Amino acid sequence: MRLFRFLVAALVLAGLTATAAFAQESKEAANHLVSALDKTADPCVDFYQFACGSWKKNNPIPSDQSIWSRFGELAERNRTVLRGILENAAQAANRSANEQKIGDYYSTCINEDAINKKGVAVLKPEFDRINALKDKAGLPALLAHLHGQGIEGVFSFYSGADFKNAKEVIAQADQGGISLPDRDYYLKDDAASLELRKAYVEHLANTFKLLGDSPEKASAEAKAVMEIETALAKGSMDRVERREPEKIYHKISQQEWQALTPSFSFTKYLADLGTPAFSSINVATLDFFKALDAELKNVNLDDLKTYLRWHLVRSQSQSLPKAFVDEDFNFYGKTLQGTKELQARWKRCVAATDGDLGEALGQVFVEKYYPPEAKERTLKMVNQLEAALRQDISELPWMSEATKKQALVKLDAIQNKIGYPTKWRDYSALKIEKGDALGNSLRANAFEIHRQLAKIGKPLDKQEWQMTPPTVNAYYDPTENDINFPAGILQPPFYDFKADDALNFGGMGAVIGHELTHGFDDQGALFDPEGNLKNWWTPEDEKAFKERTQCIVDEYDQFVAVGDLHVRGKLTLGENTADNGGLRIAHMALMKSLADSGKHLEKIDGFTPEQRFFIGWGQIWCQNQTEQMARLLATNNEHSPGNFRTNGVVQNMPEFQKAWGCKAGQPMVRANACHVW
Repeated sequence: MRLFRFLVAALVLAGLTATAAFAQESKEAANHLVSALDKTADPCVDFYQFACGSWKKNNPIPSDQSIWSRFGELAERNRTVLRGILENAAQAANRSANEQKIGDYYSTCINEDAINKKGVAVLKPEFDRINALKDKAGLPALLAHLHGQGIEGVFSFYSGADFKNAKEVIAQADQGGISLPDRDYYLKDDAASLELRKAYVEHLANTFKLLGDSPEKASAEAKAVMEIETALAKGSMDRVERREPEKIYHKISQQEWQALTPSFSFTKYLADLGTPAFSSINVATLDFFKALDAELKNVNLDDLKTYLRWHLVRSQSQSLPKAFVDEDFNFYGKTLQGTKELQARWKRCVAATDGDLGEALGQVFVEKYYPPEAKERTLKMVNQLEAALRQDISELPWMSEATKKQALVKLDAIQNKIGYPTKWRDYSALKIEKGDALGNSLRANAFEIHRQLAKIGKPLDKQEWQMTPPTVNAYYDPTENDINFPAGILQPPFYDFKADDALNFGGMGAVIGHELTHGFDDQGALFDPEGNLKNWWTPEDEKAFKERTQCIVDEYDQFVAVGDLHVRGKLTLGENTADNGGLRIAHMALMKSLADSGKHLEKIDGFTPEQRFFIGWGQIWCQNQTEQMARLLATNNEHSPGNFRTNGVVQNMPEFQKAWGCKAGQPMVRANACHVW
């Protein structure tokens, strides 16, 4: 629910896992290194193909996935672990309070027959409330009710750290109200976009028909929703532009916010939502709220009700009968992502439980599967990577001593959060009732939303986590200046305690380096050690920094993601900078670790430690994906495709070229290599 989540730089790796339960799998994972290789490929021509070619050939996309990767394998295994936890919690006697909640939530979610029998009638109270809207003056109260239950629409309202006073949490308002992945899906006029919009309108109409509306009425309703969402999209800011923090920071008074949208009473909305009193708010996109005012003046009241009905159904489709689930999947799964088959119900319910009760489930997960030594190993490696980055900053030839001093102060201030929170979330106020799937979902939403909104006006809690403990991912938050590694990521292919140091530094070491580098990418570098949006660069160093990041933009712009779509260099700049810097400092840390330990540089499986280091990096990103998913990610995702996360980095590294004996002129030897950190 964090407003500026687009500034939280994460790996974006799907899946969950556990440590102690996977000792045998850990051993097997280490053996996968050689079997995944394509030894017919020249590592100096296409290193990704060399590192992942056999894996890609032998691992087609499962029918219930749109993208399949090494982390997909990990996710599948871990879902089974979490399923075991949840099924035990559902059936066990003498359950703890957390076990009761996760067990009853999961068992209710999994009972599709009961959900089908209840039918769409479970939404009647919400439909009645929407239908009772007499005029537009009643919209603020209605929208407050819907937003308070996690039903999105019209605009977004959250809490979040003040960019220029990061110790304080303030109110945040932003664009929102659309159902396609991005504003551009409504605005582009190429053939693919036109076809997708046609399919979306058909999906809207099919949903309204499931609600009992006639085909003619459903068609008109679909058109109305599309018109409203298109108007909201036209007023929205482009996602590349949104990467510039100054462009999404406009701290104004409530009165100034109200003046942007006089047709909507924010005073009434806030009162009904139950927010704490506040005098100022960050309105991320001022022009959006101006466009919203024009749309509210023009929109027909019945069309507005239709739009809200749609967002209600869409947000709760997984708690509705199977026909709604299937229709939702037909568009968002099949059409948009190219997935052939809906995931099994139990998999979706594992994800839902983790989403709504993540720290309750995570606490059981950690107790059972996350040994203390895993945290100790990670902290040791973090310290090694921080030392390498400190050395890297100190030796940069393009940065002045004055800026280096400030950079080192920021590095020293980074907080390391490993494994799980120091204080677990208290879910005692959240009622989970067995047999009430929709109610459980709405109450869980309301619990989290009001927990977030209650932070307004209070000091920022830097001990709180934004990912659940079982998540296979990691992130850096510039307003908190911290790196976060949930328990779920601390194992193969990132870290394998049975593997050699080279593989582990190429995996987890590069991940740690990636997150540390985010503190100094094109966004992170704009924030000071306390998390404030503040320029700590000399003008000369800032110019040199921008020249080096532009090199990365230009490099990745040349890569073809899929078909006619190139990687968007500006959109992916932060992640590409973190990939390049992260692998470089991981290599520095490995070399120092080997030197300090006095280990001989012996070959394993025919590869030197440095070669295994780079193979470990490449094999993190082994993946297959549908064309639809590739296009979706190329358009909207801030991460480059796996092949370019691999090749785009190594072609900039003399260390790679030395390790593999690459010569000038070969594809993995970039003539004008980019080097920021």
